[in-house]
Amino acid sequence: MQGTSVSLPKNGLVTAHDVPPADPALLAAAKEICLEAGQFTLQHFRDLELSVEHKGDGTPVTIADLGAERLMRERIAELYPEDTIVGEEEETFEGTSQRRWVVDPIDGTFSFTYGVALYCNLLYVEDEHGPAVGVINIPAIGEICAAGRGLGATLNDVACRVSDRRELRGSLLTTSAFEHWDPDMLGRVREAGIHMRTWGDGFGYVLVASGRAEAMVDPEISVWDIAPCRVIIPEAGGRCSSFDGVDALEVPDFVATNGAMHETVLEMLNGST
Repeated sequence: MQGTSVSLPKNGLVTAHDVPPADPALLAAAKEICLEAGQFTLQHFRDLELSVEHKGDGTPVTIADLGAERLMRERIAELYPEDTIVGEEEETFEGTSQRRWVVDPIDGTFSFTYGVALYCNLLYVEDEHGPAVGVINIPAIGEICAAGRGLGATLNDVACRVSDRRELRGSLLTTSAFEHWDPDMLGRVREAGIHMRTWGDGFGYVLVASGRAEAMVDPEISVWDIAPCRVIIPEAGGRCSSFDGVDALEVPDFVATNGAMHETVLEMLNGST
């Protein structure tokens, strides 16, 4: 993951009781689009002849990334032709509606190119009320986590929820990689007695939403890396923000927790305990 960002219009923050639930049909469409993209990427997964190129920022890209994003954009345009579409691999399509989609065709391309099955397809929708729909699909292991504002979160169509653990010691923290971690911050996590694993990228956020991990930490992120989490994590009963506690799409870093431990995790990461 890289800290690349894009310029996006800002929506005002609103609380759940101020806004209507997301349209269930919109959630269903987003899930179907992600599942179709996932099937496309599986055609190239562990292909010994897969060509890996590198973008200007040094991150890898493959035909699977490019093809999956094209597919997702085409499906969105067919169903919602007036909506704005932002993606990792193509330029922004500026629509005329108040709805915006954020597409990440393969979150974890590095993992994908090494044949690791935890890569994801990500899709996020926001409307005039703010975050509306989030989907994280992990096609190689057959898991899809999705949520709609006011509709709850599901894992493979079964309601899911964060864990109820409140103590750092013995809890599970996952991350995409450790090379972007400040050594002092990493030391504080180790001293807290937390189990640390690198089940990262979008899958790490699915672990938090489904109660299998207490925290997912990304010291360096892009908009499309974390967009779906702004719906999935709260709908599962958790909380997500930047390390500074800011709840926004354009942030330099990101952490998702089960909610009960959020402030404690932030204090630990920032060295304020």
